[in-house]
Amino acid sequence: MWQGIDGHDSVVEHFRQSVSHNRLASSYLFLGPAGVGKRLFAGQLAQSLLCGSQAPQQLAAPCDSCESCRLHAVGNHPDVDVVSLPAGKRKLPIKLFVGDQAHRHQEGLCHNVSLRPMLGKRRVAIIDDADHLTTESSNSLLKTLEEPPPGAVLILIGTSRARQLPTIVSRTQVIRFEPLAPEIVRNLLLQKEIVAEPADAERLASISGGSMERASELADAQLGQWWERLLPQLTTSRFDSRRLTTDLTEFVNQAGEEAKAGEEANDRRRRLRLVFQLAGGHFRQALFAGCGARPPRSLAGLPPAEPSTAETALAAIDCCLEAEIALDRYANQATLLECWLDDLADILVAGSPSDRALKRR
Repeated sequence: MWQGIDGHDSVVEHFRQSVSHNRLASSYLFLGPAGVGKRLFAGQLAQSLLCGSQAPQQLAAPCDSCESCRLHAVGNHPDVDVVSLPAGKRKLPIKLFVGDQAHRHQEGLCHNVSLRPMLGKRRVAIIDDADHLTTESSNSLLKTLEEPPPGAVLILIGTSRARQLPTIVSRTQVIRFEPLAPEIVRNLLLQKEIVAEPADAERLASISGGSMERASELADAQLGQWWERLLPQLTTSRFDSRRLTTDLTEFVNQAGEEAKAGEEANDRRRRLRLVFQLAGGHFRQALFAGCGARPPRSLAGLPPAEPSTAETALAAIDCCLEAEIALDRYANQATLLECWLDDLADILVAGSPSDRALKRR
């Protein structure tokens, strides 16, 4: 375990080797499921690279006592810039990178990272929520990624390669983060006191898909009970798209009712995304069950799924992924949910997607 980060030993070793051989890249793209520790790893890496007690060409635990570490701990390090999605926004605005209209190229991340370091020999810039970069924001980053200032390290954090622009991917070194093992999720749930009982932690870890974010969401008793009710309906024999449309619409809208003012749409979108992800995980397990293969560690703890043919399971998985992509493109949620369930009905009941479903994809 490196700095309290468990489950990503191969990533740690990659950076240890890069630093020890003086081959640290200037731009990285961290990709992996939400809630597996990418953001935490980026922050800990920044602290280690900037630690005043760190020996050259060595990536070790920071001292936590030098001026750099103290400033980093309170989020006020002059050589660290962090950009993330503003509250209530759907995209990362360009002003975060190059300043507003009145201060173009005089402030923002691209300007700050070009300045000389104030405490050490490096500057680190972390771009969270890179999935939400606009074309304009991405273009404003290109020159910085192509010609980074000496000693600068830029880290972009996203969930999948498909959600990044090719111009960004081609200019960064991609680092992949795998889902956490169920036992790691279970231990973290107990350590963070998200749940008190080991049995509850075990159950949540088994359906989390290796994501602490998903496990925390499912810790809501109502949400967890809902998923347990939905799971048996995602089978050929019990699938009823009309009933599911009614149940899921009520479930998604309930998230908006419980949200704070101004966050209703975002909370509904997050819950609908969770629906697509959980269903996709279920069909992935059905694929492995149908092939008689052992599921990956992120699916190992899920309740057994009804075995399915490869064609049917793959079509259902693709349907869930396409629905999530459409959600990211801000499709109408009610229409998207209805079309998704209609497509699943075509796949599960008929055994293959209809022409209508294929055309939509």
